[in-house]
Amino acid sequence: MAQPLAADPLLLADVPWLLYRAFFSLPKSITGAEGKPVNALLGTVNALLNACEACHPRAVVACFGAEQAAYRVELYPPYHAHREPMPDALAEQWQRAPELLASLGWTVSDSENLEADDVMGSLAAIEARSKPPARRALLLSGDRDMYQAVNERVAILELKKGAAPIEVGPEQVRERYGIDPALVPDFIALRGDPSDGIPGAPGIGAKTAAELLNKHGPLEDILAAAANPAATTRSSATLLHHAEQLRIFKQVATLVPIDVKPPPDTPTDFARGAAKAYEFGMKGLAARLEKAAS
Repeated sequence: MAQPLAADPLLLADVPWLLYRAFFSLPKSITGAEGKPVNALLGTVNALLNACEACHPRAVVACFGAEQAAYRVELYPPYHAHREPMPDALAEQWQRAPELLASLGWTVSDSENLEADDVMGSLAAIEARSKPPARRALLLSGDRDMYQAVNERVAILELKKGAAPIEVGPEQVRERYGIDPALVPDFIALRGDPSDGIPGAPGIGAKTAAELLNKHGPLEDILAAAANPAATTRSSATLLHHAEQLRIFKQVATLVPIDVKPPPDTPTDFARGAAKAYEFGMKGLAARLEKAAS
């Protein structure tokens, strides 16, 4: 069961994911000024507006970052290597996205060396530690890495086609993966994550990974148990053979803290956003924003 949406949370958006998601799901024939494609921009802003209508955030942070952090590629060169280069039509919209999002009164937070996930996780951790009063954060992302950031004050805001967004908290993470959120990097190391090019341990699927984590705890404890002379199972031999690589996979999957500052309470500026949408030639979006402003 999904949790009720948090009241007045900090909404943290994975803009690279939103841009890619919209670019490949909306027609390329959606164009704006000078006939340039705006499908990714339109889908991203509409998704954020829908999220705002659902959770009434105290502020919105549009998070950007490197497509792949250099240190992750250094640790594991195949990381993201399977992904196709960004299409030119998307790259052009990517460059224009911060200007459009900022016009709505939303904070744009970027990292040159790390990824949007790291920015989001860092902001969420600060929000969760704030006191008093207790604050909460919602993460708008489809990246399974982000489940590690979930706790009693941080949840994923999951978009549902044709339905209102739902909140995914610790209980829902346990229902889906059979583990606590803090063990998600260990789970990814063992099971793998095809979207990031992480293969995991050969022969270790989601069920076995969850069983190992629930029985032994984090990856290092699993490897210690596998090294026990009494452990003679095939999985133990596999784990020991790939131990160093599994440690690297966990490090690659773990969010990196960044020195960030949470934004002040900031309402969405529908009127200024409408003006910018008109400038971009996005008349339908501008009309939606004008209606919200009035």
